Amino acid sequence: MSNDSIIQMWEDYRKINPNAPKDYEAWAFGDSKEMANELADLVLEGTKTATASNYTLYELENEALPLVGLHNIILDGDGKAVAIAETTSVEVVPFDEVTEEHAYLEGEGDRSLRYWRDVHETFFKKEFKNLNQEFNYKIPVVCERFKLIYRK
Repeated sequence: MSNDSIIQMWEDYRKINPNAPKDYEAWAFGDSKEMANELADLVLEGTKTATASNYTLYELENEALPLVGLHNIILDGDGKAVAIAETTSVEVVPFDEVTEEHAYLEGEGDRSLRYWRDVHETFFKKEFKNLNQEFNYKIPVVCERFKLIYRK
């Protein structure tokens, strides 16, 4: 991860938003360089305004869930900062109860719930396999919505 680009983006943002919180999270989408680039581009276009993650990972790593108001520095596949998004809502729901609206807001593929389920089932199965656990349709999913608030 290129810490310089993260620090620089945050400093640039804080210059024009002096009341911004002091803390932020920096992360990339997905599990590959290609996926990180593709999804970061969708955020920059304004197409992607939501994401979903595996609640079990937060639990196992004893990590706090994202909170409304959290500032997220979105990284590309090379770990360079490309945007800042603010979390606007967080909900934990079973996989099979993720809504069509959430799938649409994630902005991927044809934006349908069917596409979302296919892609995320594959993704979560891989994560669970790495944990020696089984995926099922009732796994808790962290559904996060955000708005783009700053870009280079």
